[in-house]
Amino acid sequence: MHRFWEKVIKPVLIAAKPSVIVEVGSLSGKNTFKLLDYGKHCKAQCVVVEPAPQFDVELLQLIYGDGLKLMRQLSLEALPLIERYDVLLLDGDHNWYTVYNELKQAERTAVNMGTFPIVMLHDTQWPYGRRDMYYFPSSIPESMRQPHALKGIEAGKSELLESGGWNATVHNALHEHGERNGVLTAIEDFMRESPFKLKWYQLYSNNGLGMIVPDDHPILDVLDYILDTSGL
Repeated sequence: MHRFWEKVIKPVLIAAKPSVIVEVGSLSGKNTFKLLDYGKHCKAQCVVVEPAPQFDVELLQLIYGDGLKLMRQLSLEALPLIERYDVLLLDGDHNWYTVYNELKQAERTAVNMGTFPIVMLHDTQWPYGRRDMYYFPSSIPESMRQPHALKGIEAGKSELLESGGWNATVHNALHEHGERNGVLTAIEDFMRESPFKLKWYQLYSNNGLGMIVPDDHPILDVLDYILDTSGL
């Protein structure tokens, strides 16, 4: 997601002026560090949901103080504990069950807040737009898991490769497409059901970035310009 920072995420934050930003999926912190710098200068708190951060948490806590809140939990455990936020960035477990339920939790929080947040989602295109990936398959209910294997994938091929390929070290669904399979499928299912009036935006580079925005949000006045001029 960090590849979208300069041309999309940062301009959106400047226009939206969020008080609380939630990032799901930080890992090495490439996008997190940018969010924290933004928050420090613009008086926004960053809540980072990452069960296994690969950066010096104590050092960041010293630098950013209350501007950083780290939750070492899976997203579906952490999100119900966060009472309000203005922007939600989802780049964690790339599968239908997780993404769909992350959005449903955002919807429940929005009911209490009275407004739906801006939500940005990474990996809405290949390889995981239409294919589930599981870091820890046991964390997903068995009935919600696609048949999967520790094998790599290749663009243009639905079947997994016998050797090599993209992301061969994680559990990938055996096939692309079909019901309840992939990040984009989860978003479409959620959007079709949600009682909120929402707009959907899509960028196709860097594995895809999607954005869900309430249809009455003030940022809509500049969002088309931000996306059209991003070149992404």
